[in-house]
Amino acid sequence: MSVLIDNLPLLLRGFWMTLVLSVLAWIGAMVLGTVLAGLRVSPSAPLRGLGYTYVELVRNTPLTVVFFFMAFGLPQLDLALPSFFWSALLALVLYTAAFVCEAIRSGINAVPPGQAEAARALGMPFGQVLGQVVLPQAIRTVIPPLGNVWIALVKNSSIASAFAVTELTAVLSRLSNATAGALVWIGLGVALGYLVITLPSGWAVSRFERRLAVLR
Repeated sequence: MSVLIDNLPLLLRGFWMTLVLSVLAWIGAMVLGTVLAGLRVSPSAPLRGLGYTYVELVRNTPLTVVFFFMAFGLPQLDLALPSFFWSALLALVLYTAAFVCEAIRSGINAVPPGQAEAARALGMPFGQVLGQVVLPQAIRTVIPPLGNVWIALVKNSSIASAFAVTELTAVLSRLSNATAGALVWIGLGVALGYLVITLPSGWAVSRFERRLAVLR
C-alpha cells in the first residue's frame, strides 16, 4: 500500500494523461466518425466507396500497427508530428472513428425512411436532411454502442505506453521495474485508475439512455 502513496504523483500524472488522451481522441473520433457515416449513406457511389474502404481498412488493421505507422511511418514521409503524444492521439482518432462510423450508420439506418423522404419533399438537400433530420434521431438510438466504443477507446489508450507516452500503463511498467515486490499493489492502483473512468462512463450512458427512452 505504501508504494501507491509514495508514487501517487506519478500515478496521478498517468491518470491525467490517460484521461486527456482519451477525451481528445474521442472528440476527434466523433467528428471524423460522423463524417464517415455521412459518406457511407451518401447518394454518391464514389463517396460511399470511400467511406466503406476507410472503415474496412482501419477496422481490419491492428491498432498497434496504426500506432506504429503514426509514430514511425509518417516521419519517413516527412510528415512527422510534434511528439509521440500527437502520434498516439492521431492513431486513436483514426482507429476509433471507424467504429464510431458504424455505430452512427446503424442509427441512421434505424430512422424511418419516411423522415428523410418528407424532408426531401420539402426541397432540403442531402446534407441538410442528414444533419437536421436524420442524425439527431440516429444519435439517440446509438448511445449504448457509442458508450461501448468510448470505453474501448479508454482501454486502447494503453497502447500509447509503448510509444513513450506516460499514461497509466506506462506508469505500471515503470513502477513494476522499480518495485517488483509490490507488483500486486501497483497493478491494483493502475486498474483502479481505469475503473474511475470506465465505471462512471457506463453508469452515465445507462442513465442517459433511460432518459432518452422516456423522452421518446
